[in-house]
Amino acid sequence: MLVVLLAASTLGVMGGAVIVPVLEVIRGDLGVTGTLAGFVLTAHGLAIAVTSPLFGRAIDRWGVRRPMIVGLVVYALGGGAGLVVTSYPALMVSRLVFGVGAAAVFTATTVAMLAFYRGAERDRVMGWRSTATSVGGLVWPLVGGLLGGLTWHATFAVYLVGLPLAALAAWSLPDTTARAGGEDLGAVRLLRHRPALLGWYSLWIVIAVQMYVLAIFLPQRLAQIGIRAPVLVSLYAVVGAAITTSLVGLVYGRLRARLSYAALLRAALVTSLAGFLIYATVSHPVVLLLAPALFGIGNGILFPVATVLVDRAAGVEHRSRAAALSGTAIFAGQFLSPLLFGPLIEATSTTTGFLVAGAVSAILLAVVVVRRIGVDVASVR
Repeated sequence: MLVVLLAASTLGVMGGAVIVPVLEVIRGDLGVTGTLAGFVLTAHGLAIAVTSPLFGRAIDRWGVRRPMIVGLVVYALGGGAGLVVTSYPALMVSRLVFGVGAAAVFTATTVAMLAFYRGAERDRVMGWRSTATSVGGLVWPLVGGLLGGLTWHATFAVYLVGLPLAALAAWSLPDTTARAGGEDLGAVRLLRHRPALLGWYSLWIVIAVQMYVLAIFLPQRLAQIGIRAPVLVSLYAVVGAAITTSLVGLVYGRLRARLSYAALLRAALVTSLAGFLIYATVSHPVVLLLAPALFGIGNGILFPVATVLVDRAAGVEHRSRAAALSGTAIFAGQFLSPLLFGPLIEATSTTTGFLVAGAVSAILLAVVVVRRIGVDVASVR
């Protein structure tokens, strides 16, 4: 069961990353502008943000097994439709369908890991999930790029991995519900009854915005200091952080055994602040390598910590809804990132944009320190 859940956890990062290597080819072949081509990368995120709460309700009713299986099938068919579609409107429809499946998979895997594992074992599993996600962020785009050498349509075959995973999920996942009773609350009422969740969802949104600031604008910053080779750009933008995130994920359980959630949260925000400051101010290529390492450490800590703290703030009885709303917050943040930072960077510079992103991390760190956030929803040990 755990292997299936970890494998499914790698699928979230496939959403746009897999097709980045062939995006320009798609734009030229379909005759669309760069902006319209960009929607091929982001449309699924909007679908995830909108539909995630629906899957929280579905998991409350039927448990994680059936929504997970259905989500994997929809994920595979919606994503794999790019193998045969030949028009931009049809491709966009398929991307929206794909997003619906991705929402189900993200919510179901999160709830399953929280529901089926406890204590120190849960901490280890959450760390392994960070590692699996990071490895997926390296492997799947590489496979997609290799297939894209044949034709851009072939790249979409990567999404068909959802079909064998659906079969494995049907075989391995227990047929049980994750709901533990309690009042059936909608999203608004849940936030009203559990106001601490507003803070954690705000954190998720900020994390997602900052991650996409790097994904979208870091290549521009690197070009300004003379780093243009694609292999080097990938090292600073993707590979370096993914490697350190994977390593941190493997030892996260041990870190959690020694440190409180609050301490881990502070450490993650410190690394984020330092990473943005380095990218904004440093021009030496070797020193600049510290930034992806720092971001990788922060991500490896922040994702499991935030996932568990959302669950603790919501309570077991509201686990599915809370996990679903995490998906809404994360992908809404990704969608908002270019809208918030694009105009700022265009009007000023990438340095200014990264300094502002770092200032946001500093503000979050100050709030965590002053308010002792994390202690009131999770034991310090």
